[in-house]
Amino acid sequence: MNPNICDRLAQKLSRITSGNYTPSDFIIADAKDADMGGGISGLGFMTDKSGAQKTKTAADYQASMKEMMGSGLVDIMLTSMWSAEELHAQKAFQGVDVTPAIRLNDATDIWGYRGAVYREKPATPFRTARLEQAGKLCALGLYAITFYNDRDRDVAALNAYRDFREQAHAAGMLHFLEVFNPAFEIHTGGEDLDTFVNDSIVRCLAGVAKSERPLFLKMQYNGARAMSELASFDPANLVVGVLGGAAGTTRDTFELVAQTERFGGKVALFGRKIYGAEHAVELVRLMRSVIEDRLSTVEAVRIYHDTLTKNDLVPARALKDDIVVTDAVLVPEAE
Repeated sequence: MNPNICDRLAQKLSRITSGNYTPSDFIIADAKDADMGGGISGLGFMTDKSGAQKTKTAADYQASMKEMMGSGLVDIMLTSMWSAEELHAQKAFQGVDVTPAIRLNDATDIWGYRGAVYREKPATPFRTARLEQAGKLCALGLYAITFYNDRDRDVAALNAYRDFREQAHAAGMLHFLEVFNPAFEIHTGGEDLDTFVNDSIVRCLAGVAKSERPLFLKMQYNGARAMSELASFDPANLVVGVLGGAAGTTRDTFELVAQTERFGGKVALFGRKIYGAEHAVELVRLMRSVIEDRLSTVEAVRIYHDTLTKNDLVPARALKDDIVVTDAVLVPEAE
């Protein structure tokens, strides 16, 4: 493992791929790279003392990163190049066993800022970050790809990923691979989208040498069957993780991490689900308890609301609403 990957992450990945996984090895990453897709609006909003809503600043965003790293609860802090440089200048990674990572491509299907309509069309491969600059700050990066069952578009995306791997390997940069579901319905010849995505991933990586393969995957949770199929395909060489997606209820968050782990996933990379929480550190602490202590997701929500009350924090939803599973893909396994 690259010496710039922190010991905690390296050891967890080693135990996962060697078949010695225990729930305490589940990897949690805080995805604080929203500025790469959402610009200023990606960082969220806050209410000032007068009651007026205003956008959060880069300093606000970076403060939340440092708070989470200081908690000792996350294994990876994923950021934009901009944030990574600021955090390193502030020596934020010193004294914490957290692996820094940078988003290394920003294809057009993540461009979701105010007024943008890019997600209405298939993604065009694009990279802002330069590997030689990223390599000065970290040894791990994120590369994202989306498959559309469109030969020319998918070939272009795969060629861009091939070029990235070649450059990353030459630069000594490790990566993990994010695979998005298309943002709109695509034709899959009568097959379910989840099977198309699973097969696309395995086909994509089948010709990739081990030295250039991603350390793990970050993908949308497409249900128990899909997660189980992909996670059991080749667990020694393909570590599957889930992305957080929309904010949803607190119960949704706990169910997503619980179901991911139950059906073979070993990684959760959450952005809005963490950053949008009323008490982000407590949310992640309870995510760990759901995985490691088998705390029920219902009880986790109750404890979370108790913590909010004790800290004089106003919940975004009443407990009766926050304890409901609203994400349709999670409902069958939550009932």
